[in-house]
Amino acid sequence: MKILLAAVNAKYIHANPAVYSLAAYAKEHGVGQTGAVEIAEFTINQTDGEILRGIWERQPDVLAFSCYIWNLELIEKLLPDLPQILPDTDIWMGGPEVSYDCEDFLEAHPQVKGILAGEGEQTFAELAAWYENGRPMEELCGIRGLVFWDGAGIVRNERRPLLDLDELPFLYWNLESFENRIIYYESSRGCPFSCSYCLSSIEKSVRFRSAGKVKEELQFFLDRRVPQVKFVDRTFNCRHSHALEIWRYIRDHDNGVTNFHFEIAADLLNEEELALVGSMRPGLIQMEIGVQSTNPRTLEAIRRVSDLRNLSRIVGRLQENANIHLHLDLIAGLPFEDYESFVRSFNDVYRLHPEQLQLGFLKVLKGSAMHKSAGEYGLRYRKNPVYEVLGTRWISYRELLALKDVEEMLEIYYNSGQFARTVRRLESEFPHPFALYEALAGYCAQKTGGQKQSRQARFELLRDFIRARTDDPVYDDLLLFDAYLRENCKSRPGWAKEPAAYRERILAFYQREEKERALLVGYAGRSAKQMMHMTHLERFAHDVAGDCRPGEHWLLFDYQVRDALTGDASVRDVTGLV
Repeated sequence: MKILLAAVNAKYIHANPAVYSLAAYAKEHGVGQTGAVEIAEFTINQTDGEILRGIWERQPDVLAFSCYIWNLELIEKLLPDLPQILPDTDIWMGGPEVSYDCEDFLEAHPQVKGILAGEGEQTFAELAAWYENGRPMEELCGIRGLVFWDGAGIVRNERRPLLDLDELPFLYWNLESFENRIIYYESSRGCPFSCSYCLSSIEKSVRFRSAGKVKEELQFFLDRRVPQVKFVDRTFNCRHSHALEIWRYIRDHDNGVTNFHFEIAADLLNEEELALVGSMRPGLIQMEIGVQSTNPRTLEAIRRVSDLRNLSRIVGRLQENANIHLHLDLIAGLPFEDYESFVRSFNDVYRLHPEQLQLGFLKVLKGSAMHKSAGEYGLRYRKNPVYEVLGTRWISYRELLALKDVEEMLEIYYNSGQFARTVRRLESEFPHPFALYEALAGYCAQKTGGQKQSRQARFELLRDFIRARTDDPVYDDLLLFDAYLRENCKSRPGWAKEPAAYRERILAFYQREEKERALLVGYAGRSAKQMMHMTHLERFAHDVAGDCRPGEHWLLFDYQVRDALTGDASVRDVTGLV
């Protein structure tokens, strides 16, 4: 008996913790003695034919899919073909995307034997044991959490009570399957808030894994110097004692490498927590804060409690020590937010200068309060996953498309961090930040026709955009600074003058460094020429690392020493030494 848990992930680097949790829980409870529970992970970038082949090659007796908004459409394409190549295989589904309207889904997909509705660990373990032991059909009716065909029709079993999180096994004792992939970790389930667009609001309780278990498991990651652990808790800091204990442990056991990511509610942070996270190593943690909107009417409609003044204060406190990577989120298409209102929300959050500002679009999820209020709000949205908003009473499809274009510019020219100094100054050429990205979106659409651009081409495009507005020469220096700040460019930017006139001065600088090791202390044993290839020395006509005033400045870029938050190279002004 082979039971296959199949996941179709958004990207290769994304593992699916759900299938690993189901398999681990089943194994811990004795499932697999007479057969095997296996895991197969695919991505949405694969064709349905490739996934079909991958499943067929494993020849499962039972196949169970983990379903989310990003993969359901692809999985549904597989369902009619699977019985043709695996006629004796029972197909089950689980996950948030099929747990709400189980009966309707089964009616529409008769190939599917049934659905594991809601939390799946115990349900899957009992279902797998039922298959392994060859039990009769009537015993299937005793497995809580199942909705299935019994031959005469669809049966909905009793709902399963929620699990104590300490009963869940740790997923990562064997890290081989997660090499070069994001590690997702769960210390709580549920959410204390009732945001109308979120399915977590349906479950009104929050359950926590005990701090002792969490610390033991985090130490496992620390000992193995895992690059990043991403907590999937919906609101990590909703219980102060839990957040404090975990954050204190992370700070006190920092290995200098591992980074931890948390989704938090900024307005819940108290002074003790702010002081604690402010004492951490730069880059040890990063925080994601869902702002969603700064329109008070919108926040009331989506059941969010937030105040821009308090948010600004908290974000300012988090930024005081320049040690926390901040990621702030906005959602377009919410009730009572028209185009002009969204522009204000964008500008409000942008002026907080987070490391990343994510512009997302409302997903009208089945079962959410937003889904039930769709008629009231005039919500138009895609009827297939990902159920993205197409328009509301306040914003049109045309305006949402314009925001999509702004989102792309924001990703390229802000969130990438590759144009930071140039963009910061460029903002002053526009009445407000949104106007910059709106103009940039129109210019890029005209010049590129939507074609993807290389990193170098993006610099050239931004330079052309700037030169169409101003002939201020400082921008060429700022673009050159940004180009070398992230990486030692293999080919020199087209607008930059060749440094032929300064080659002797540059060589003399590195030859002196070879003898004295005064600045490049991490390059012991390296020759002058080797250091020239590994670092970069550039002459600028403006003080681009300072106030941008005219005047010769020589900057040394050291790529072995980088900023923990941005990844930028260390820069040292060596003007008097060249």
